[in-house]
Amino acid sequence: MLTGKLNPNHYPAQRAAQVVVHYLNTRHGSPYWRLGLHKVHNATAEEVGESGRKYILKISLQDWISNTKDSCTAEVVFPGGNAEGPPQVTASYEGNLKNTRAEEEALYNQYNTSLNLLSGHDIPDSYGHVDPEMKPFWHLGSVASSFIMLNESREDTLYNMAQVVNVTQLETLNNQLRFNYDVLLHEMVSQEIIHWKVLATWSPEEGVKALQMEKLPQCDHCKPPQNH
Repeated sequence: MLTGKLNPNHYPAQRAAQVVVHYLNTRHGSPYWRLGLHKVHNATAEEVGESGRKYILKISLQDWISNTKDSCTAEVVFPGGNAEGPPQVTASYEGNLKNTRAEEEALYNQYNTSLNLLSGHDIPDSYGHVDPEMKPFWHLGSVASSFIMLNESREDTLYNMAQVVNVTQLETLNNQLRFNYDVLLHEMVSQEIIHWKVLATWSPEEGVKALQMEKLPQCDHCKPPQNH
């Protein structure tokens, strides 16, 4: 692996930057706030002995919902040797977190009191379309998937979420809305489509949490929708 200054457009820099996206989504994401990578501006890599390999990044991130773009500086350390576990991330996000409290509380109250539990599938559909009423749950599924992708990320991977195959709302527990998600993750380096199940909870107070994550058997017929 290269050290020193990296080409911002090449895989090593892009992979480390995508880890930062997953990290921030797991900490701040919601049905109304979800980050994506806009651009890597500067990237360097250095060996840090047995601790692994450190990437130092200057990137810009895009809120997929409001389409705003803000800067972020970050360090990503991938474990070295035979060490296991997710990369360690420190990040300074220079944008203001969007105030979506009113929208979140309205959504929470609607689905916390509904007699009919939510269910949906194929989000987006095969043409890349997401019904407006399902967009918050598409974003929620993407944020929940960031927990998986952060945990699974290594120096030779590059993950994106491709599709929510199914989402089913469960009964509210401890004031948390609960959802079973089946999701397809696209590993861009190998081009493998990986099927995962995740039990996610959410409330405006507690944010999104992934309580259980399970990799499902390989799905030979699975493919990402267009324009994902």
